[in-house]
Amino acid sequence: ECPQECFCPPSFPNALYCDNKGLKEIPPIPARIWYLYLQNNLIETLSEKPFVNATHLRWINLNKNKITNSGIESGVLSKLKRLLYLFLEDNELEEVPAPLPVGLEQLRLARNKISRIPEGVFSHLENLTMLDLHQNSLLDSALQSDTFQGLNNLMQLNIAKNSLKKMPLSIPANTLQLFLDNNSIEVIPENYFSAIPKVTFLRLNYNKLSDDGIPPNGFNVSSILDLQLSHNQLTKIPPINAHLEHLHLDHNKIKSVNGTQICPVSIALEEDYGYYGNIPRLRYLRLDGNEIQPPIPLDIMICFRLLQAVVI
Repeated sequence: ECPQECFCPPSFPNALYCDNKGLKEIPPIPARIWYLYLQNNLIETLSEKPFVNATHLRWINLNKNKITNSGIESGVLSKLKRLLYLFLEDNELEEVPAPLPVGLEQLRLARNKISRIPEGVFSHLENLTMLDLHQNSLLDSALQSDTFQGLNNLMQLNIAKNSLKKMPLSIPANTLQLFLDNNSIEVIPENYFSAIPKVTFLRLNYNKLSDDGIPPNGFNVSSILDLQLSHNQLTKIPPINAHLEHLHLDHNKIKSVNGTQICPVSIALEEDYGYYGNIPRLRYLRLDGNEIQPPIPLDIMICFRLLQAVVI
């Protein structure tokens, strides 16, 4: 049953390893296979024929091939009813392939040429928890207000290394991790994060954020624990929430730090209540690559008593 181009490990009978074989076509996949490894080949097309018997597939890795949208036979992916993980990174896709298997949990499309997201392509993917679109060619116009509609259980959305100038519209409400590094975003809209009340990890490194582009309490959000704003154009530390644990502000234009001003609670109250009050939880603060001269101001240490590391 094992295709001669591939390796079928006796100790892992549900897996088929066809990676790094110089394949131009997908061989017939046996019915027993759950995990299919086809990365690092020269595959250009996805047709229905090799998958006729592969009704139990859970995982397909097609990273680093030559697959284009025109090379994907209509409906071939949606017929893989049990597929949970689909990896199509480092191919030549120009749009998100559709239709997709409704049971998908992870979809990885990084490092393609994607500039278009077909309408409704995600609308039935209620089980999807991770969507990776980083390093593509997405403009603001590609992300409409209903683009991510239906992704009710999405936890991680990665749109880093695209060509966005604005924060994307209508991020799914359950998103925990939002990665927007290496775009050209200039402005955070007022109350943007109220629509994603669970966001915990937020990465906006390598954008064009200035003080004017951030509302007064733009990042004063209790759900955010890890905030990364490195390599922007900030001249001061924006107001933060007492729940924040990691703050990356390296390589901005910050000249000085006033602990009393940036402290999310009153230092006087903190003195009164000590560890029993709502003391700031900041543990890691990165400020190198700015115009700040050591030493670290004492009021920083008085405010953020849980700090374990400050890079300056």
